[in-house]
This record gives sequence, C-alpha cells and structure tokens, in this order.
Amino acid sequence: MAEKTTYDWNRGFTLDFSLLNGLSQKGASTKRKLSQMKGMYADSAAFDQAVAEGDPLVYEFYELGVPEHPGDLAFGTSITYSGKVGNEYYMTKGHFHTILETAEVYYTLSGEGFMLTENPEGDVILQPLYPGIAVYIPKRYAHRSINSGKTPLITFFAFRADAGHDYGTIETKGYRKLVVEGLDGKPRMIDNPRWA
Repeated sequence: MAEKTTYDWNRGFTLDFSLLNGLSQKGASTKRKLSQMKGMYADSAAFDQAVAEGDPLVYEFYELGVPEHPGDLAFGTSITYSGKVGNEYYMTKGHFHTILETAEVYYTLSGEGFMLTENPEGDVILQPLYPGIAVYIPKRYAHRSINSGKTPLITFFAFRADAGHDYGTIETKGYRKLVVEGLDGKPRMIDNPRWA
C-alpha cells in the first residue's frame, strides 16, 4: 500500500520533483485522453480516426490539492505527450483562470514545444518552451501547452491557489490560432478555421 504524503500548508514542506522519485510516483495524476478533447482539434476526421485506433493519452498533470485560499500557491507538473492529430500537435485543452486577473508561471523541465496564450480582446502570443525556459503568463490570458517535439514536454507550473480553472470558454470558442506542422516539417501558427 502506497504511503500517503501529507503537506504542511501552514509551515511549509520540501517536495522531491525528480521524475524517478518525485510527485509522479507519489501523487495521482489527472489524465486526458484524446476522446476527452472533442472539438479541440481542427481536423475532426483525423480526430475520430485517432480515437477509433486507440484513444491515446495526450497529456496528464499532477497537482497537490493545495487549499484554495487567497495567498497560497498551487503548483505541479504537466506532461504533454508527443503526437499529432492531422498536422496539429498534441496540446493541453488550455484554460483561463476563473479569477481572470491571475498570472501563472511555467518552467520547462524537458522536451520542446510552445505556450500559446490569448486574452479576451484577441491578443495572441506564442512562446517557445525548451529545458531551462520559464514562461510568464500574464493576467487575463488563456494558456495551452503544445508539444512540437519527439519526447514528452514536461513543465512545472505555479499560480495563486484560489484562481480556479475556466475550461468552458475554450471548449465553446476555441483559440483563435492553431500550431501545426508545416509542409517543411517545422511548426507554424495559423488561423483556426473553427474559431467561434
């Protein structure tokens, strides 16, 4: 039986985030299979075919279940796996925060890809992710991790604990832009033909 880890949110604690001994071994992850991302990819025929052929795991993330109090920080790791639906790279669903005035930080541990961000007014920014790179996501920006590499994209994230997640806006409207593999084999950002 696995030992239950307890965290002292009032006095602090140390946590081993190494891939062999850290949170991935001690905490439960939230897994997102491709079938759970219906409507997120532009090529619905390629999406349906990939789901029918095995419904691959696209990403997972580990959080500690921090108390959702103002002043506390939530943090964890996210793993976005390598693959494509049509020519569109595997990605996370992406979200705004329920408290829109919330920033977030991602630090890339391994792999490569991009962080796609967008605010409600339509400002879209694409930031590269590779080991050692930290991306600051400002308040009011939705954000999505995209794996354009051949290995898992693993990031560490931190944000205010009471911020919440708004996935519904992205599920309804999508993002204005997509990141796809171009004919030259390199990633490029294009307009989303299905953006509502």
